[in-house]
Amino acid sequence: MTLLSSLKVGKATKIKIFSFAGPHMRTFHITWFAFFLCFVAWFGVAPLMPVIREEFHLTKAQIGNIIISSVGITIFARLFIGWLCDKIGPRITYSIILILGSLPVMFIGLSNSYESFLLFRLAIGVIGASFVVTQFHTSLMFAPNVVGTANATTAGWGNMGGGATQIIMPLIFAGFISLGYVDTAAWRYAMVVPGVLLFLMGIAYYKFTQDTPEGNMADLKKNDPAYRMKAAESKGAFWKACKDIRVWMLFLIYGACFGIEITIDNIAAIYYFDKFKLNLETAGLIAGLFGMMNIFARTLGGYFGDKAGIRYGLKGRVIFLAFALFMEGVALILFSQMTVLPIAIAAMLFFSLFVKMSEGATFSVVPFINKKAIGSVSGIVGAGGNVGAVLAGFLLKDESLTYSDALFIIGCVVTVVSFASFLVRFTKAHEAEAQQEMNESLCNVSAGSETSVPALV
Repeated sequence: MTLLSSLKVGKATKIKIFSFAGPHMRTFHITWFAFFLCFVAWFGVAPLMPVIREEFHLTKAQIGNIIISSVGITIFARLFIGWLCDKIGPRITYSIILILGSLPVMFIGLSNSYESFLLFRLAIGVIGASFVVTQFHTSLMFAPNVVGTANATTAGWGNMGGGATQIIMPLIFAGFISLGYVDTAAWRYAMVVPGVLLFLMGIAYYKFTQDTPEGNMADLKKNDPAYRMKAAESKGAFWKACKDIRVWMLFLIYGACFGIEITIDNIAAIYYFDKFKLNLETAGLIAGLFGMMNIFARTLGGYFGDKAGIRYGLKGRVIFLAFALFMEGVALILFSQMTVLPIAIAAMLFFSLFVKMSEGATFSVVPFINKKAIGSVSGIVGAGGNVGAVLAGFLLKDESLTYSDALFIIGCVVTVVSFASFLVRFTKAHEAEAQQEMNESLCNVSAGSETSVPALV
C-alpha cells in the first residue's frame, strides 16, 4: 500500500451500528464479539463453582485464591499485550491470545485437585488481556468525536459475556446432565464449548480484520515512509507512559470500576446461591443480569464522556468520570446492605449501571493521554482493573468477613478513589489540540463525510 492510497481512508466519525462494511465497522463488530467470547470463557467456571466447590471440598480461602488467580495473571498479561499491540498491531496480537487462550479453557476439565484447578484458572486469566486489544483496535478506527462511545460499546458488549456466561454455562451444564453425565463430568465437558469457540474466533480475527483504516502495520511499515517516521517517533513510548501521573490515576480509577465488576462476576452466583438459598440455575440467572447491563450501560459512559468532551473539552470528560465513579461507590454500599431478594436485585442493577458507566467514561479519556502510545496506556490502565480485582479478592477471602461486609468496605474505597479523577489534568496546549481535532471531526460529520483525515497511527 502506498502513502497515496492510504490517504483515501481515515478514522470513522460515525458509528453505523448495523453496518459491517469497511474496515471500521467490520473491526468494531468482530472485536466486541471476540471480547464477548473471551469473557464467556474467562468466567465460564464462575457459575459452576457450587458444583466444583463440592467436588474439590474447597474452603472460602481457597475460593478466594481461585478468584485472585483468575484476575492476577491478567495484570502482567495486559501490560505485555499493550506493548505488543504498539509493536505488531492488534490483528496478530488478538489472534494469538484467542488461539493460545483457548487451550486452558478446553483442558481445565483435566483438573483433579484444588492445586491443578488453581493452575488452570491462572492460565485462563491471560485471556483477560484481550480487553487491551479491543480498546486499542477501536481507538485506531474511530475519530475523537465518537471514540469514547466506540470504545465503551465494544468493551461493554464484550463485558456482557460476563453476564451471559452466568446464564449460558449452567444451561450447557444442565444439557450434559440431561445426556446422562454426572455433575463432576458435566462441568468439565461444558468448559470445552467456549474453548472451541475461542479457537475458531482466533482464526476469524486474523482473516477478517486489519490493524488500521489504512491497512496492516507490517505493510504500512514496509511501504509507507510517513508511517515509518511515525513509528520511529513512538519508540520508548511505553516508558513515557509509565512516567505520566495521569496514567497511574486512571490505573487506580479503573481498578475501582472494572476491578469491582469482574469481582462481582466471580462471586455473584455463589453469593446469591448461599445468601438467598437459590438453586444453581436461578442464582446464575440473577447474577447474569449484572453483566447483561453491559448491553447499554458502558456505552452510556462513553457516550456521555464524548458529549462532555464536545461541550467542555477534556476537562468535561474527567468531571463526568468522577461523578460516575462516586455514584458507583454509593450504589455498592447500598447493595451490600440488602437482605430482601427483589430489593437486592434492584440495588445490584443500580450499582451495575454506574460501575459500567465509570468504565466507559475512563476509556473516553484514555485515547487522549498519549496518542503515540495508545496500546501502552491502554495496557497499564487495563492492568489497573485487575489490580483492583486482586485486592478485592484478598478482602473477600478473609474468613472473618462476610461477602456483604467486604462489599461495604469496597464501596467506601471506591467513593474515596473517585476524587483521584481530578488529578487527571491536561495542559492548555493539549486541550487546544484535542479541541481542534474534535472540530475537524464534527466538520466532517456536518459535511456528510464518514471518515476523518488519516492520522497514520
